[in-house]
Amino acid sequence: MLQQNSDRVPMPKSRMELVRWIGEQLELTVPDRPLIHGNATPLDYLEHAFFEAPTGVRDCICWANRGGGKTFYGALATLLDLCFKPGISIKIVAGSLDQAGRMHHHLVHFLQTPAISRVWGPEVGARHIRLVNDSDVEILAQSQTSIRGTRPQKLRCDEVELFDPEVWNAAQLTTRARRCGGVLVRGAIEAFSTWHRPGGLMSRLLEDAVGPGPSRRTFRWGVIDALEACPLARDCGACDLEEECEGRAQAVNRVPGHVRIDDAIHQKRRTDLATWRSEMLCLQPSRRDAVFPEFDVDAHVRVFDPPASGVTWVGGMDFGLRAPTVFLWAYIASDGMVCVVDEHVATEAAVDQHVDAVNRAPWPRPEWVGADPAGNQDCFVAGISPVRQWRARGFRVRTSASRIDHGLRRIRALLAPAVGPTKLMIHERCRRLIASLAMYHYPDDNPWTRAPAKDGYDHAIDALRYMVIHIPQVEVRTSVRQYA
Repeated sequence: MLQQNSDRVPMPKSRMELVRWIGEQLELTVPDRPLIHGNATPLDYLEHAFFEAPTGVRDCICWANRGGGKTFYGALATLLDLCFKPGISIKIVAGSLDQAGRMHHHLVHFLQTPAISRVWGPEVGARHIRLVNDSDVEILAQSQTSIRGTRPQKLRCDEVELFDPEVWNAAQLTTRARRCGGVLVRGAIEAFSTWHRPGGLMSRLLEDAVGPGPSRRTFRWGVIDALEACPLARDCGACDLEEECEGRAQAVNRVPGHVRIDDAIHQKRRTDLATWRSEMLCLQPSRRDAVFPEFDVDAHVRVFDPPASGVTWVGGMDFGLRAPTVFLWAYIASDGMVCVVDEHVATEAAVDQHVDAVNRAPWPRPEWVGADPAGNQDCFVAGISPVRQWRARGFRVRTSASRIDHGLRRIRALLAPAVGPTKLMIHERCRRLIASLAMYHYPDDNPWTRAPAKDGYDHAIDALRYMVIHIPQVEVRTSVRQYA
């Protein structure tokens, strides 16, 4: 009887029908319009997760503030899949079993709603739930054994910033497509998290979600998008959220969120600006362990055309084989401004291939190139050092043994001189360098070390470092690291 009842419940076919079903069956409203330009809403995520588009990217990231409802809406998406896609298998894994249990708790609450329980007859266990239509969901421990032994249609990963990277990598091969009732469910992995730190797993996922051919869709919302309806009588000018909100929470045609305005105000008053921007507004990762907290995309990244004359063209290069070789083009203006115009990034290529790529670029040949001094060592395959190979092709290559921290201080002196405006500008096409300046960080397990982490963001920084140590008249200032 229960199976027959569930078969008779019409499946929502549109965004508006989805809203109506959630409202009628669960008495819930879901914010449908962001207050911050460029952000998304929980309803955007639910629409993507529920409606199985035959083409396009299925994996996604929900990047939201602390207390922004990521786990709650992940549970709601799970309920919708269980009810309307018979036979679907869903796995929930989180940074800890306690965190995964929170999504399970929300899901059980939904299933206890009389209208849901009566039609779908859930069997609820501590870590496993099955509905009468044979759909099921299970909580998994974050371990190689649990992940590798599963074949779900959907894997929902809560607080991925806390994941072991090896477990995350193993999870990428788990999902399988399956026809569930009348719906072809394509395998999908969904990640939910705030963005805690530069260089973490969320950094990598968000990099993959931008640019040409993204592998994931990103749904981002912050505390302002999740605010409750603000009374029209409230004075915006006297509100601590006015700078971010600009009165938009008072709009009469929006579906309000669940965050109380007074709670958000008290949270803002208790914390520092960097934490507020990263944990609550979702504008950036925490800069606590960043090597270059001075770097600001708005201040240092531009679109510009190099002048036809009157500048000195220079380059920076970090050698690699399995790791990428990075070559940077830059010019030094008459006022000392260093402008990085373009980058070449490639792996598993011979030196001659890199040289050919640089020669094909539309930029003038640099007057000199600062390079990794390790490139003076003869290659056991070619029998000649990379530096000598570049010099043989007509490049003037400079190398100098110097401590890493010396080069980092020189970069900081360009980013934020003690006197005057910035002396470093980067063209927006230099995506690897921009990401590296933002993500280059000190290790989490030993944040007081002098050596930054070598996890992929160091190569472009090394190329820049080898360049700037050969630029004269860069005043080096001592930078004190800030810890939140």
